[in-house]
Amino acid sequence: MKPKNMSNQERLRREALIYHAKPRPGKIKVVPTKRYSTQRDLSLAYSPGVAEPCLEIAKDKKNVYKYTAKGNLVAVISNGTAVLGLGDIGPEASKPVMEGKGLLFKIFADIDVFDIEVDTKDVEKFIETVKNIAPTFGGINLEDIKAPEAFEIERRLVEELDIPVMHDDQHGTAIISSAALINALEITGKKIEDIRIAVSGAGSAAISCMNLYVTLGAKLENIAMFDADGLLHIGRTDLSPMQARFRTSKHYDSLADAMKGADVFLGLSVGNIVSQDMLRSMADSPIVFAMANPTPEISYEEAIASRKDIIMATGRSDHPNQVNNVLGFPFIFRGALDVRATKINEAMKMAAVNALAALAKEPVPEQVNIAYGETKLTFGKEYIIPKPFDPRLIGRIPPAVARAAMDSGVATEPIEDWVKYEDELLQRLGSDNKIIRLLHNRAKTNPKRIVFAEADHLDVLKAAQYVYDEGIAIPILLGNEKIIRELREELEFDGDVQIIDPKKSDQKAKRKQYAEIYWKSRKRKGVSMLDAKSRMRERNYFAAMMVNEGDADGLISGYSRSYPAVVKPMLELIGTAKGVQKIATTNLMITERGPIFLSDTSINIDPSARELAKIVQMTALTVKMFGLKPNIAMLSYSNFGSSNHEKVKKVDDAVDYLHRYHPDITVDGALQSDFALNKEMLAEKFPFSKLAGKEVNTLIFPNLDAANITYKLMKELNKADSIGPIMLGMSKPVHILQLGASVDEMINMAAVVVVDAQEKGKLQQRKEEI
Repeated sequence: MKPKNMSNQERLRREALIYHAKPRPGKIKVVPTKRYSTQRDLSLAYSPGVAEPCLEIAKDKKNVYKYTAKGNLVAVISNGTAVLGLGDIGPEASKPVMEGKGLLFKIFADIDVFDIEVDTKDVEKFIETVKNIAPTFGGINLEDIKAPEAFEIERRLVEELDIPVMHDDQHGTAIISSAALINALEITGKKIEDIRIAVSGAGSAAISCMNLYVTLGAKLENIAMFDADGLLHIGRTDLSPMQARFRTSKHYDSLADAMKGADVFLGLSVGNIVSQDMLRSMADSPIVFAMANPTPEISYEEAIASRKDIIMATGRSDHPNQVNNVLGFPFIFRGALDVRATKINEAMKMAAVNALAALAKEPVPEQVNIAYGETKLTFGKEYIIPKPFDPRLIGRIPPAVARAAMDSGVATEPIEDWVKYEDELLQRLGSDNKIIRLLHNRAKTNPKRIVFAEADHLDVLKAAQYVYDEGIAIPILLGNEKIIRELREELEFDGDVQIIDPKKSDQKAKRKQYAEIYWKSRKRKGVSMLDAKSRMRERNYFAAMMVNEGDADGLISGYSRSYPAVVKPMLELIGTAKGVQKIATTNLMITERGPIFLSDTSINIDPSARELAKIVQMTALTVKMFGLKPNIAMLSYSNFGSSNHEKVKKVDDAVDYLHRYHPDITVDGALQSDFALNKEMLAEKFPFSKLAGKEVNTLIFPNLDAANITYKLMKELNKADSIGPIMLGMSKPVHILQLGASVDEMINMAAVVVVDAQEKGKLQQRKEEI
């Protein structure tokens, strides 16, 4: 018998286990990068063709970078002796973490990873194992190895191997927090050589942070470091050589004593050991980095409430100033690999520090503001380091690291064309699902009440459960109450979630209220009071009225009914936004080249030129809602009037209208799809185009046939993820699913509804203020 009530922790445990186990175990796989469809392909990939690159590498080992994946392959290696906050759990138990690290390498910097778990705690055996497999890899990321062994292992491997080696647990936190410290000191007007630092924790990460802070200019005599046994003082004989560097002759009775008058607190220990009084005892404008995970040494809320002049950072993503290693390791290895560095040295780490610190002072792209629900992120107390989803990171950190490798003499393949290199780096961003993570993250900043109009279907309820658990939306479950409750019990979907059955007697008063409002608005269009009362028993009419009357902020429907059947009540009850005669839809496709919007995929069968122009305007607004700058191609079988057929002329007329009356929109056509998507070919053939040299991210089709066929072909043949169809031109946040949409598609659409509600709410607020 399953428990009826499940705590958030139990639910998270269950979801985590399912995530890692299904639909196939693990989080990473090997994907071929060459053709393999014919016998000739296979004979080149293996015998006899593979002999040729083998012979070339035998002549010169450097050719291994030319003919194999070594140059973009990093090993994530651990023995499982210090896994996250779990401690020594062994190599097998560490594997999910190492796979996760591989996932982050790939999605943030397009670096391939093999994770390797070594079954030994012996330092010499571990080093020997890594050295023996090193020829396979372009770099080594050591992970979750306990101190002090981690220091010796890294030191030896850096000395004895000719590829980059870094223990991220040590250096990642040190690099990110150093960038944060530089900026925090600038804001407070303090000099690093003058500050006094209190440190809770003396493990590998804390030691590495302090080493880098000293490199930046901090004085050893101004550092008081504590481990579980107390202050690291000169009388201690139980310290490792790395810890011994930070022994002090000064006397402090406790961490609280050391924090009195201190300028900086660094916490890399355990949660809830620092009080508000301890923070109040610090010097003016204290800098507090409480980075124990998942629970900081003091919570962000308590710290901010303790005093107004504090600058606070944690390791958590739900507060400002997150010290997150993902800001560092993917991009540091990217730069090191791209110049074939023989090591990651101090100059390269410092280059990453300075690049991160500098990036935080630059104007933040609107995409980042949108992702984090901010009006405008600006350099200051609540923004001292870049956000992990900042798309500029890959264009700034790797080049800085690569330059430092070249300047310090450890680069074996220097970069000559930096403009080309930075362009290649930005191209790597197109291969993942960042846009979905950004969408979910933005929704979570201000979740809205969303009606799931078909909640008595298992997959719809699964989607509602996910958005509830993740804080993406506040679901309202609409449908047969008995079925919904049975399914909730089966899914162990707990929580205070509203259930509404439009047909039940307890909704009689609400049905009557909605029916009267509906009848008054439609009585001159053939709707009787009896019709109105009858329709309020139907879920889509009832859901639409909920949104209309402010009882919900938005809705999604369409999982079990045809698109036209669901659109009809939405148009009758909710209607279009001001200035919109016809609604339309767009689908966001997540492709290897990045996000691409396709319009109109569901509504307008053969739009006129003026209707096409309106579709462009509405789509452009939606693209901007996702934090992207729309570059729009209007498609046809013809390029720029090469045909006089009326179907082409319609597109040309729409473009002419947009160029004349909406010159701020970057749009052009008519264009064939290959020219639209190949910017080099477009620039060479049609240099006059407004799209020349630009990455097109929005395609407007001349009719529904072309748009819908293209959308479904991309989805099935290329397995491209899709968000949509996203409704354009409705006055309220209403979005309709494709029949039989997947759980993931419904989750993404729920996030779209929330973001749409956020935007429409802001627009309404501005109108009221005016």
